[in-house]
Amino acid sequence: MISRESFAGWYRHRLVWVAVILLVTSAGAAVLVNRFGSEAEPADLQAQIVARMRTTLERVDPGQHNHAGHGAQQVAAGEEKPPVICGVRVYGYEPAEVTTLAEVQTVYGFHLCGIAERKRPWDVAVKLAGPVIMDMSTEPPGIQVVEATEDVRFIDRLRQMFPAKYAALAQEEALTAAEMADQRRRYDAAAGL
Repeated sequence: MISRESFAGWYRHRLVWVAVILLVTSAGAAVLVNRFGSEAEPADLQAQIVARMRTTLERVDPGQHNHAGHGAQQVAAGEEKPPVICGVRVYGYEPAEVTTLAEVQTVYGFHLCGIAERKRPWDVAVKLAGPVIMDMSTEPPGIQVVEATEDVRFIDRLRQMFPAKYAALAQEEALTAAEMADQRRRYDAAAGL
């Protein structure tokens, strides 16, 4: 038979074990939150950089993208310029150890922009594309594209302008499938298709 004293002792030990379990669970949750919280910030920084690059490229006149042979858009009097719709991919940024957008000085990436003229499908739209460097230390950010010259081949120019680790990426990768799909959707909407 269980006496009142043995029941009280058992109950008291039971509360101690519940407290221990709650303490261990809380400590585990705190470790997980801190661990995943620190990894989430760079992904957030990456998203901020992508948004800033896209916004910058879409706001400036296509002539400011500094592509050789592409003049400014010709627009009839009374018409507004068609929007520029861009997709971007970030290969990396310098300094690499920063944690906020304000600290980023230079971004290395790729851009593909289409000029969304009314009812003009993507396949025949004027496009500007290629590896791009953005100087984020100025306002607005400076834009410099990689292009061949009479004396320098494209690949050599890319290697001159990009750090080696980003130049290797630029030779192999452009937009992701998701970024391209998003760009096409935004382009079709802007062109009224």
